[in-house]
Amino acid sequence: MSTLSDEVKTFIVQQLACFDPPSVVVKAVKAEFAETVSPQQVEAYNPERRAGQGLSEQYRELFQATRAAFLENAASIGISHRVTRLRALQRLAERAETQGNIALAAQLLAQAAKEVGGVFTNKRENELTGKDGAPLVDGGITVAFVRAAPVDAG
Repeated sequence: MSTLSDEVKTFIVQQLACFDPPSVVVKAVKAEFAETVSPQQVEAYNPERRAGQGLSEQYRELFQATRAAFLENAASIGISHRVTRLRALQRLAERAETQGNIALAAQLLAQAAKEVGGVFTNKRENELTGKDGAPLVDGGITVAFVRAAPVDAG
């Protein structure tokens, strides 16, 4: 394996910071720079992995800055928003129905229902009431604090 240029090293670190797996980075390096690198070689540029523990401070900082920028900009990706996904599902369902593909239309409607119902999130709603909205425990628990006489240590 040849020694990589700073440009290739920077590219690898940034791709890894954007959560691309080593196999994808290997292909991207080949396409972008016409250089062949191994997945193990790429892994050495990820400071979050054992192989990357010896990575220089310069590339560690680049990794962290790129990761932070990537996560901050995720909101700018349209499909990350529920309303965008629902609009796309609506267009697809309408097209499927127009073309007579009822099975696909039904599948897309089910997908939209799951989207609206929050199936694709990790948020969970917990019911904090009893039957018909009543409190979970009727009445309350009464606790009486009694001041005890000091114990003689003697």
